[in-house]
Amino acid sequence: MSSPKSLPPLVAPAAELTRDEVARYSRHLIIPDVGVDGQKRLKNAKVLVIGAGGLGSPALLYLAAAGVGTLGIIDFDEVDASNLQRQVIHGESDLGRPKAESARDSVLDINSGVEVRLHQFRLDNDNAVELFSEYDLILDGTDNFATRYLVNDAAILAGKPYVWGSIFRFEGQVSVFWEDAPDGRGINYRDLYPEAPPPGMVPSCAEGGVLGVLCASIGSIMVTEAIKLITGIGDPLLGRLMVYDALDMSYRTIKLRRDPERQPVTELIDYDAFCGVVSEEGQAAAAGSTVTARELKDMLDSGDPVELIDVREPVEWDIVHIEGATLIPKDRILSGEALSELPQNRKIVLHCKTGIRSAEALAALKRAGFADATHLQGGVIAWANQVDPSLPVY
Repeated sequence: MSSPKSLPPLVAPAAELTRDEVARYSRHLIIPDVGVDGQKRLKNAKVLVIGAGGLGSPALLYLAAAGVGTLGIIDFDEVDASNLQRQVIHGESDLGRPKAESARDSVLDINSGVEVRLHQFRLDNDNAVELFSEYDLILDGTDNFATRYLVNDAAILAGKPYVWGSIFRFEGQVSVFWEDAPDGRGINYRDLYPEAPPPGMVPSCAEGGVLGVLCASIGSIMVTEAIKLITGIGDPLLGRLMVYDALDMSYRTIKLRRDPERQPVTELIDYDAFCGVVSEEGQAAAAGSTVTARELKDMLDSGDPVELIDVREPVEWDIVHIEGATLIPKDRILSGEALSELPQNRKIVLHCKTGIRSAEALAALKRAGFADATHLQGGVIAWANQVDPSLPVY
């Protein structure tokens, strides 16, 4: 329903609906606020979904079911067994297949009338603005800050609105960002996050986990916002951040305001450097103080006095750990609480899941005087892949 806060429809209506389309979308057509006109706008819409993963999976399925005429899928990854817990657009028979192709097949199985465009490459500074220009609306369900800032800035330069979603453990967030929105309502991701959080402060889903069904809740809200924008109905989440807590089963919205200090986006930048996955101190500590999985095995086999410290969380230790390691979670090292538990007479080798957290812990040890401490490149995942394939990976 149009309200004082509604935006003009993003997409012009298509010329007509076929007899089959009237039958298919009848439950939309009898909603007065959608009707034939709204369904024609959906038919004419071109929507780009970034990632056919946790959020992209339900989003693509429901965009297709809703009758969005053209769906773009950008993804260069392959389906992995760990995806199936939440990425419902893929099945066991898709393991090892490109996610974009698996997603396309599922979309077409739901709605063969959708045109699916595959973009099987990594989104980067060279292709983002041009790609976004081909679509009316973008849905961003990416899981890292570098890509989120790239999406935001490219959307600004292409003059496009986008729906943003984020998930972690039991919590999800959704908002709509559109720098060029009518009536001076323009707002973008940098108003919410002027700077990326410090490295290590916000673990990824791969490091921290996510409840699989949370993706359905947040992905469906993203599609709801997309439909509202395309058809011009309701009050979109422009200028509002919706936060969902699955454990409390609570939804709340937080008002967002334009940052008066924000500088206009005029070009794309080096987003990896801007976000810094590992802090400069962590990178400096790891330089020259990193061992590979095979080097660590040789050290252990030769009987060198090595203290192997696992800086992950207890739940991760329960999944898999390297024999002989001692669990001391990273936060206890960073706070200084665990420093007295570390040996002074043996070489310390830190490890985590992939090497990011152990680099941060290594920097703390170097500051505390453990000059010969090192960390394991690639973490327990590298150890499982290169040294002990019998170990499970997660």
